[in-house]
Amino acid sequence: MVQRTRIELEGLKAAAEIVVDTSGIPHLRAESRADLFLVQGFNAARDRLWQLDLWRKRGLGLLASDFGPGYLMQDQAARLFLYRGDMTAEWAAYGTPNTRAIVQAFVSGINAFIELTQADPSWLPPEFAAFGTKPGRFAAEDVVRIRSHALARNMLAEVARARVAAAGALAADIYRKDIAPPHVLALPDGLDPALIPAGVEDMFLLATAPVTFRPDRLAASLAEAPLWSKVNAQGEVVAEASALSPFEGREGSNNWAVAPSRTTTGRPILASDPHRAHLLPSLRYIAHLTCPDLDLIGAGEPALPGLSLGHNGKAAFSLTIFPADQEDLYVCERHPSDPRLYRYGDGYEPFQTVEETIPVKDASPQPVTLSFTRHGPLIHATATHAFALRTVWQEPGTAPYLGSLAYMDCASVEGFEAALASWASPTVNQVYADTSGRIARITAGKVPRRRNFDGLLPVPGDGRYEWHGFWTTADLPRAIDPPEGFVFSANEMNLPPGDPNLERHLGYEWLEASRAVVISRHLADQAPHGIEAAMRLQNDVTSLPALRVQAVLLAQEHGDWSATATRAQALLADWDGRLLKASAPALLFEIWWMRHLKPALLAGLVADPAVRAKLTPLDNEPLLVHLEAMAREALHPVLTASLEQAWEDCAARLGPDPAFWSWGRLHHAHFIHPQSCLPGSPGRDVGPLELGGSNSTVMNAGYDPGSFRTNVGATFRMVLDVGHWDSSFAINAPGQSGDPRSPHYDDLAALWAEGRYVPLLYSQAEIDRAAEHVVELRPKPAT
Repeated sequence: MVQRTRIELEGLKAAAEIVVDTSGIPHLRAESRADLFLVQGFNAARDRLWQLDLWRKRGLGLLASDFGPGYLMQDQAARLFLYRGDMTAEWAAYGTPNTRAIVQAFVSGINAFIELTQADPSWLPPEFAAFGTKPGRFAAEDVVRIRSHALARNMLAEVARARVAAAGALAADIYRKDIAPPHVLALPDGLDPALIPAGVEDMFLLATAPVTFRPDRLAASLAEAPLWSKVNAQGEVVAEASALSPFEGREGSNNWAVAPSRTTTGRPILASDPHRAHLLPSLRYIAHLTCPDLDLIGAGEPALPGLSLGHNGKAAFSLTIFPADQEDLYVCERHPSDPRLYRYGDGYEPFQTVEETIPVKDASPQPVTLSFTRHGPLIHATATHAFALRTVWQEPGTAPYLGSLAYMDCASVEGFEAALASWASPTVNQVYADTSGRIARITAGKVPRRRNFDGLLPVPGDGRYEWHGFWTTADLPRAIDPPEGFVFSANEMNLPPGDPNLERHLGYEWLEASRAVVISRHLADQAPHGIEAAMRLQNDVTSLPALRVQAVLLAQEHGDWSATATRAQALLADWDGRLLKASAPALLFEIWWMRHLKPALLAGLVADPAVRAKLTPLDNEPLLVHLEAMAREALHPVLTASLEQAWEDCAARLGPDPAFWSWGRLHHAHFIHPQSCLPGSPGRDVGPLELGGSNSTVMNAGYDPGSFRTNVGATFRMVLDVGHWDSSFAINAPGQSGDPRSPHYDDLAALWAEGRYVPLLYSQAEIDRAAEHVVELRPKPAT
């Protein structure tokens, strides 16, 4: 029986409804776009209010007001990266004149739900009661001014590379992070990499860190507030000075579109599975937005209006990250006698300062001074130098994903391409398919023009290394209706042959090509492509690094190998290279490659252990190329010793009998509620769930090498039958709702872990048949 709820909603002009299907997917119906986006905001708050409230307070620097002095430094960092430019230019930059009205309607809906919780506290998620906090009201400006949740790059990589250069080993940095096309690393003129201090990246990491809770952080005094300024390798804010910085650049995505001539349906098929950090609740939220002139379904970020991945009944679209370089760290020489000045050109100019006050729970409001150079916020300073970050976040129109509002009505390739002219952040490969049978891949985003430097290392801030505007969408790669009948992207280096990147410096730091190679082979070799084939491909766990290492292993003579190395070689000999969760060879390979063989290869290449420590985690491709080129006499001891170590490692973890080994016994997903570490928390974790794959497989499942817990991957997947929309499928793990009391909090997790999907219903008849709960919305009478 369908549950029904009736609510009077402030600001609504006509009757509307939310039909929640059995998978927790809400289908919103309104009589106008203004009402529709208001209902979208209301519904986002209905399912994700705790998440939305933390998003806003983290982004605006308001956490300490609720949670105390342990959050003061994170608030200060977040405020450095707020958009502080002209708001008229900001609202005009998203490709549609209605951006401000849409965002205003959306936040009005969020605020209307907050009003509802005040009248009836049972609507309030239980996390608020556990902390004794209340949700804050949203302003439209909050949605666009908060930039620090965006994906941008490559400041962290610049810092890591500078530290390798300071150790005199710049050429070895390629083992930390491969670069392409081939390019000679060189120090910018005037840069002394030894000047880059420890902790230079702390404020950036703090500003972009998620909100986490620990008893000691919540209990921190005002005097202890400065201690909470480090971010560890798990992305948690900590007070330990030895905390390691998270590695940049593992988040990515897959997508592809196949033309009707190569599908089983005779219609295009579009598939998308963005790879982001595993969170609870999920970063993505599936919704269906319907009014008389719009019928849009797919996924987006809960705190934003519209949807960035999905379809509108005529055209389908999805995105992956195009890893262009949108950041540069500037090293500014301070005046020797006046620390308020820094060198620029032939003279000095003053730091610009902004004075703000941060409210703090159980303490007086704390004044802070935020400093800025002409290149951006000051993120660190020593007695002699200041370090400023220039990022596209300072430019109008770079609130991430909000540019999707410009293409939600598109019905042609030309219309889609025109809409992407205003897309700024993040830089993406947009894949498109429509009911006329056309397909495309179009790269979009705001990429700086660097005339005299490559962006791979910090640069002096004295005016010699400047941005000169931005490349346009027309300057970036594209493929429209290609003769092969498909398009795809997987964060690989996809600049076309002959591309003048060595002059344009769009970016050099791509993710390894393994996923892209597997996808392109499937699409080229296994025509026709069907819906089921697309879902299987999204969950494919074939590891190309495994197959390449296996080929090297099997080419070796092993008559003189030890019994342990021989057993290991035999276990891997007939393996198909798939990292299945039930596979013993998959376990042995991942332990061998990640924990023993890669470090052994690096030790043979870089003698100094101090330098080697600066090169982790290691990129796969350079080490694979080196492995494949090694002479037998050098290779033999490396293989045998590391194989023995790997076998013993597996035995120590799972017992001596490989019959009981499996990759999934170690490799797992565990969705952790931010509050669950606290006594009496209403939040509950989801998992552990055994998983296959790795970050080298199409089913991206990158993991922490210590705990083997996955930390990045596709928690949202979508496969669209373009033109026969009710035959489309999706999944969102662990569930649609962020409320621990909801049945849709974790109901999709087991399906997701098994590589299964739920219907992405589009027609009203099918939606009504699958309805579980209908929320009837009526205009609230004027008082």
